Amino acid sequence: MNKVLPDADAAVALVPEGATIMMGGFGLCGIPEKLIKALHARGTGRLTVISNNAGVDEFGIGVLLKSRQVKKMVSTYVGENKEFERQFLSGELEVELIPQGTFSERIRAAGAGIGGFFTPTGYGTLVAEGKETRMIDGKPYVLEGPLRADFAFVKAWKGDRAGNLVYRRTARNFNPVMATAARVTIAEVEQLMEPGDIDPDHVVTPGIFVRHIIGGGRYEKRIEKRTVRAE
Repeated sequence: MNKVLPDADAAVALVPEGATIMMGGFGLCGIPEKLIKALHARGTGRLTVISNNAGVDEFGIGVLLKSRQVKKMVSTYVGENKEFERQFLSGELEVELIPQGTFSERIRAAGAGIGGFFTPTGYGTLVAEGKETRMIDGKPYVLEGPLRADFAFVKAWKGDRAGNLVYRRTARNFNPVMATAARVTIAEVEQLMEPGDIDPDHVVTPGIFVRHIIGGGRYEKRIEKRTVRAE
């Protein structure tokens, strides 16, 4: 089975207006750079983007925000993007903020086919408004539902033509859970390999979760906040 598409442009051509897309990464680490860039160039709009961060002003999801292609962000942390802040405060952008652990678990629940779970996080706050609450062993909990998407854009270090993926260090952040929680998962990889070239013990995301894969080539891998010491 060969799931390889020729390039990122061919991949994002599958995404319609108004789609909900999960995008892996933490800050700028492990983000699907090529797919984001191609989606920006194509101009697909009215998107709902589910991502831990909103990128920075000139890179990552930040470029989609700047071009007004995103109508809603579902995130946990958004503090590095001035354009995000401007759009949110002006009412141009719909935002759903979710505690980070709850965010991750809701995505995992979607991939595992779990209909919901109870967590103490957010009880008694705005996060719990309109949600079922329950006392368990004398402690209050909030019911949270699974978080799904039409598409997941994930970034891996290595992948084969059958879609098996290996992540590298910190880039193994939200990518693996997002790969399981979308109707269509598209992976971009630094090294595209043949089936059998990856040790099965090293595979993190099995190919059954991946619909399409592209070889990304060179990556910028920008640092979100560069801190250096004086000479």
